[in-house]
Amino acid sequence: MTRGEKFAGLTVAIVTPFRDGAIDFKELESLVNWHVQQGTDCLAPVGTTGESPTLDHDEHEKVIAFVIEKAAGRIKVMAGTGSNSTREASRLTKFAKRAGADGALMVGPYYNKPTQEGYFEHFARVAESVDLPIVLYNIPGRTGSNILPETIAKMAEKIPTIVAIKEATGSLDQASQIAVSCDLTILSGDDSLTLPLMSIGGKGVVSVVGNIIPADMKALISAVQQNKWAEALSWHRKLFPLCRDMLGIATNPIPIKSALKLLGRGTGELRLPMTPLDSNQISRLKQTLENYGLLPKPC
Repeated sequence: MTRGEKFAGLTVAIVTPFRDGAIDFKELESLVNWHVQQGTDCLAPVGTTGESPTLDHDEHEKVIAFVIEKAAGRIKVMAGTGSNSTREASRLTKFAKRAGADGALMVGPYYNKPTQEGYFEHFARVAESVDLPIVLYNIPGRTGSNILPETIAKMAEKIPTIVAIKEATGSLDQASQIAVSCDLTILSGDDSLTLPLMSIGGKGVVSVVGNIIPADMKALISAVQQNKWAEALSWHRKLFPLCRDMLGIATNPIPIKSALKLLGRGTGELRLPMTPLDSNQISRLKQTLENYGLLPKPC
């Protein structure tokens, strides 16, 4: 058994809804309740999809506390607490612990591009400061540098509260190296790679498209867990165009927020520097949602 099995399954990187520039807590509560009804296993507030870079520190903490309060033990919460400042990451993780989070999703320090030793020391210092399960989040396309498999294995060996990794390098070779080097639970950080990653030992996904189709993502994961590989492949093929476009039409979370608005969930409002889709992109998004069956096709 891998470490961190409690985070296996479907975690949804939940959006932060806005209305007139402020956080729409009423809509956020509605989203939490909906995910409980849909059978989502875990919510990850204030990650990339939750627009954490544009929330101030007070808002960041308020969203974490609010989601935990409204989850009320009905669904796990893996709070986004990463930062490119070790002191700030420690402070946020301590707050998540006090608020009652089940774990912390910690992205590798971004922009300042630490060395591999810097990565190790960053996570070690946070882990020393607070006793909360940590899920590493490695996404070089956002952070600017890669946490190498050897460094991840070293963390797994020496830092017991690091229990899992959200693997978003897009490299199955890297994911495979992690799988053979340590006992961390591996979660896909790319919706479209959920099945391939689970085929080499991954245990689930931290999902963006789960914001609109959590039950379908859960069905794919459940099929793998039950060794129903043909069924899993069928789900993968159905989901792939939607997964591709939710992350390909524009930078996440622009498409997923636009999709939620089209489906009658929230305003779709973003904060700068995120900007809305243009008319051509909206047409493409509508076509994708129609093809999937989420919107009716025009007569």
